[in-house]
Amino acid sequence: MKRNKRSRNAAAQKSDGAGGAARAIRFAAGECSLGSIVVAASGKGVCAILMGDDLVTLIGNLKERFPRAALESSAEVRQSLARVIALVEAPGAGFDFPLDPRGTAFQKRVWEALRTIPAGTTRSYRAIAEQLGAPRSVRAVAQACGANPVAVAIPCHRVVRSDGRLSGYRWGVQRKTALLLREGCELAGGRVVAPQRPDESPGSRLAA
Repeated sequence: MKRNKRSRNAAAQKSDGAGGAARAIRFAAGECSLGSIVVAASGKGVCAILMGDDLVTLIGNLKERFPRAALESSAEVRQSLARVIALVEAPGAGFDFPLDPRGTAFQKRVWEALRTIPAGTTRSYRAIAEQLGAPRSVRAVAQACGANPVAVAIPCHRVVRSDGRLSGYRWGVQRKTALLLREGCELAGGRVVAPQRPDESPGSRLAA
């Protein structure tokens, strides 16, 4: 598990400077109904929303993701933290803060596709791969979902298996379940059963 996390972080750092050399990453930490939460921002926008069971571990994860950055606790980001916590409580409400996720070119394409999934609906990994014009890249899509550093705002919780099963979730399947329920999805036996099956709607097309 730790090796997988390190691999995801290393890939992001190589792709577009997630190591944060000579840059400050501002952050704020707190608690929400789903546990501990850390929000971090660069000069361009929110670059990480991490959820877990304790703040010490999450801040350690943030340091691993940005090993060369100067991490600074920020009152300004605390305002963003309040907005993110509101988003966690009502994930279908949307948000208006800018994002700056760090990742490979393919990961960013997947994350943009995830943002086209309407709240209260789901897509399968296969459907996302087909949406990207890469139907054989189902595994790579799943890996990109697992590498998503911006929980909830980039809604990887809305991606499930083709049969509706929840599969995994970087922040814990219990949190994935809670977010989907808050968006109005109906679950039974570990599957999404309503309002629609994951592949019944192709979703919005990405902009060219």
